[in-house]
Amino acid sequence: MGSADYDLIVIGSGPAGHHAAIQAAKLGRRVAIIERRETVGGVCINTGAIPSKSLREAVLSLSGYRDQLFSGWAKARRRPPMSELLRRCTWVVQREVDVFHAQFARNGVDVIQGVARFVGPNEIEVARTGGTLRFTAENFVIAVGTKPAASDQFPVDGRRIVDADSILQLAEVPPTMVVVGGGVVGVEYACMFAALGTKVTLLDARQRILEFVDREIAEALMYHMRDLGVTPRLGEEVTHVEADEEGVTAFTQSNKRIRAHVVLYAVGRQGATDELNLEAVGLKADSRGRLKVDERMQTEVPGIYAAGDVIGFPSLAGTSMEQGRVAACNACGIADEKIADLFPYGIYTIPEISFIGRTEEQLTEEGVPYEIGIAHYRELARANIIGDMTGRLKILFHRETEELLGVHAIGEGACELVHIGQAVMLLGGTIRYFEEQVFNYPTLAEAYKVAALNGLSRLERFTRRLAA
Repeated sequence: MGSADYDLIVIGSGPAGHHAAIQAAKLGRRVAIIERRETVGGVCINTGAIPSKSLREAVLSLSGYRDQLFSGWAKARRRPPMSELLRRCTWVVQREVDVFHAQFARNGVDVIQGVARFVGPNEIEVARTGGTLRFTAENFVIAVGTKPAASDQFPVDGRRIVDADSILQLAEVPPTMVVVGGGVVGVEYACMFAALGTKVTLLDARQRILEFVDREIAEALMYHMRDLGVTPRLGEEVTHVEADEEGVTAFTQSNKRIRAHVVLYAVGRQGATDELNLEAVGLKADSRGRLKVDERMQTEVPGIYAAGDVIGFPSLAGTSMEQGRVAACNACGIADEKIADLFPYGIYTIPEISFIGRTEEQLTEEGVPYEIGIAHYRELARANIIGDMTGRLKILFHRETEELLGVHAIGEGACELVHIGQAVMLLGGTIRYFEEQVFNYPTLAEAYKVAALNGLSRLERFTRRLAA
């Protein structure tokens, strides 16, 4: 096909692009999706969320971590070879790629492999093996995602110095590792390799990890990371690294030298917009390659939308999917489709953490009168059954109105558990909902009732009602 007209062309087939293309196709539009990789799915499926979470599951299953409560960590701990760990990742990635291809085919979405660049307001050029093709469309959705930020001081070679895209290419589990960056990617991989027995040093210029997470939850995670064997060195800025045949040395601004077999550079990501020739349509990315959009996901240029990590915060796969869907709806003339203000975060550390709503720090700064209800996993029969005695669920609610203000969880199943709180918050429920409902027993969901009773017992009027 040398040239074709489409109602919508989507550039990038990750979560945002995938959902944008499928949504537009279901609305009866003729849609093409352009992917520069040989496989669909973008960073999320090929090098990001799916393989990293698959690796985490393989680590938990094969390292003996989940057996430690019952048999002891020293006895349970194993270090499976990297090839065995990656076998599961490869299988899961291929399954997800197959699912994407099947959905594109079922909905009549044309998949075009190649590198896209704009040549005019309604026209793109796709460079591919064997030549260049041009396509026109009424509307476009840019969903090219991001790539790891590059630095001359951290020359990634895929062997001694790796980033989020190349870490899964390691030939073996390294005995020692330095992780530069205490953000989501850094702490997730620090936990995984520590669980495998790698001695991990985590370096970050900031004084705490995951600054957007509730402080109590972040501190609990840090405790567990230390217990796994991670050595945190916060407030330490790494100036550069030097690799040799035996390993790599990280140099800090405070004149420390930290030696390891591998360094993971996990400091930020850059929007993958540099090859799009945005100038041809009057668009300009910011210094980090990101695009600005309005609440309808439209850029400054009518007819060109953007969604997913390329537009920046919050850069979550779940929000990217919804952004892609909303962008497609607006591009297809369904007006006033917007992104919900309230959405959950899931961070797959060991243990995992998840939350929705505001943190204690935010509520304190805003002067909101709030109360806390806490359920410790050790109080739950289900947690005892699965061997997680350290998790907790924290509910924040308004002292006067009893409105739910935030739900924060750490422990096994936290990223699933948070959705119960999400539903109640979005439907306008209060802390009383959890007090009055019956939960299956034994389940982790029972933590909501335990936390609600704990929180309500702190209110004077609840105490008086019990005494009456």
